[in-house]
Amino acid sequence: MNMMLRIAKEEWRLWLRSKVIVVATLIVAVLLAVTSVLTVNRVASEQSQRLAQQVAAEATFFVQPDRHPHRMVHYGHYAFRPPPPLAAFEPGVDAVTGQSIFLEGHRQNTPMFADTKAAADLGGFASLNPANLYQLLLPLLLIVLGHALLLRERESGTLAVMLAQGQSGVSLAMGKALALLAVIAIFMLPLIAVAIHSVVQGENGLAAVSLVGGYFLYLCVWGAIVLAASIILKHRAVSLGALIFIWLFAALIVPRFAINASSAAIDAPGKIESDLVMLAEQRKLGDGHNAADPAFQRLQKEVLEQYDVEKVEDLPINWRGVVASYSEAELTDLLNGYAENRMEQEANQSGLFNLFGLASPTIAIGSVSRTLAGTDLSTHHRFLRESEALRFDFVQSLNEVHAKELAYEDDLNRSSDPEAERRTRVNSEAWRVLDEFRFTPDSASDRVDRASFAFGMLLSWLILACGVAFFAARRVRV
Repeated sequence: MNMMLRIAKEEWRLWLRSKVIVVATLIVAVLLAVTSVLTVNRVASEQSQRLAQQVAAEATFFVQPDRHPHRMVHYGHYAFRPPPPLAAFEPGVDAVTGQSIFLEGHRQNTPMFADTKAAADLGGFASLNPANLYQLLLPLLLIVLGHALLLRERESGTLAVMLAQGQSGVSLAMGKALALLAVIAIFMLPLIAVAIHSVVQGENGLAAVSLVGGYFLYLCVWGAIVLAASIILKHRAVSLGALIFIWLFAALIVPRFAINASSAAIDAPGKIESDLVMLAEQRKLGDGHNAADPAFQRLQKEVLEQYDVEKVEDLPINWRGVVASYSEAELTDLLNGYAENRMEQEANQSGLFNLFGLASPTIAIGSVSRTLAGTDLSTHHRFLRESEALRFDFVQSLNEVHAKELAYEDDLNRSSDPEAERRTRVNSEAWRVLDEFRFTPDSASDRVDRASFAFGMLLSWLILACGVAFFAARRVRV
C-alpha cells in the first residue's frame, strides 16, 4: 500500500509540473463552477416563479365573478411543473417539453415551451449544464491526464527498474489508478455541493446520494478505460488517439446513432398527422354546444326513459348541461386514447435509446441522471396525465353545476332574454370545485428503481474496463 501511495504521489507531482495539464484542469474547474452557480440560481428562480404562478392562477380562477358555468369551462386554468431540486444539475428533457399547460374544456393543449429568458441569462453557457460537463468534458480531462500513465514509465526506462525491484504490474497499475481516483474524487466535490443544496431545497437524500454515486461510477469507468489503454498500447500518440476515438464513439457517435435508430425503429406520427385523424373521429361524437345534434339522440332517449318524461323541457335537470357533460366525457376518452398512444410510442423510443447504454456508458449515465433528477420523459408524461385529470375534473364539475342548477328554459333563452341571462349566472362559490395542483417528482425509491437497469449497465462497464486493465497489468513486461 505504501508503494501504491508513493506511485500515486509521484504521478500527481508530474501532473502539477505540466502547465498544459494544469491549465486544462483549471478550465474544466471554472466551467463546472460557473455553470453550477448559474444553473442553481436559474432553477431556484424558475421554481419560485412557477409555484407563485400556480397559486396566482388558482386565485384568479376563484375570484371570477358570477357567470354561466360553461363560460368558466372556456375561461380555463393553468398547470405548472416546477423544476425539481436536482434539475439544478440535470435539466433533462425540461428544456424541450415545456413546463406549463393551459387547461380548458373540449381540448387537450400541449405544454408550452420554457421561457427563452434562461438562454439569455446564461449567454454562451446556455447549452451547458453541470451534467453535460460531467458526461463529456471530465472524461476528456481524464484522457489528457492518464493516457500515458504507464507509457511514461516505459519510455523513461523506470518501468524496467521497478519491475526488477520486485514491483508487479498490478501494483504499478493500482498506484496509477489511485492517482486517477484522487482526481475523480476532487471533481466530485461540485456535484456533492449541488446534491447537498438540492437536499436543503427539499430533495430526498436517497436520490441525491444515488446521483452522486452514479456519476462516481461513470467517471471510474472512464478512469479504468484510460488506465487499460495506457497499459496495453506502446506509444503515447497511439494511446491518446485511441482514447479520443473511444470518447468520440461513446459520447457523440453512439448517442446520435441511437437517436436515429430509435426514431426509425418506432415510427411515431407527427402531431399534425395525428390531429387530422383525431379531428375526423371527433366530428362523429357530435358538438357538445348543440344539444340538438343528432349524435345525442340515443342519449336523449335514455335520459327521458330514466326520468320517465316525454320532452327534455320536462326533465328535472338541464338537458344542455347533460349534453355538455356527456360530450366532454366522450371527447376526453378519445383524446386520452391518442395521448396515451403517443406517450407509449415516446416511451418505447426512449427505452430503445437507453438500451444503447450497453454500447456507451455516456448513454447509461444520461439515463441515470435524468431519472434520478426527476427530469426524465416518464416524469413529463406523469405531468401530462395529472394535469389532464385536473382539467377533466373541474370541467365536469362545472358541467354538473350546469345540469343541476340552471333551468333549461333560461339556459335556452339566455342570449335573447336579459333576465334569463341573469338567472343563468351561478354564484362564484361554485368555482371552488377546482382542486389545488402541486406537481412534485416521483418518490426517491421509485426513481432509483427506474434507474436500476442503467445503473447495472454502468456497473457492467466498470467491471469490464477494470477486468481488461487488471489482466493487461498482469502481463506487463519491459
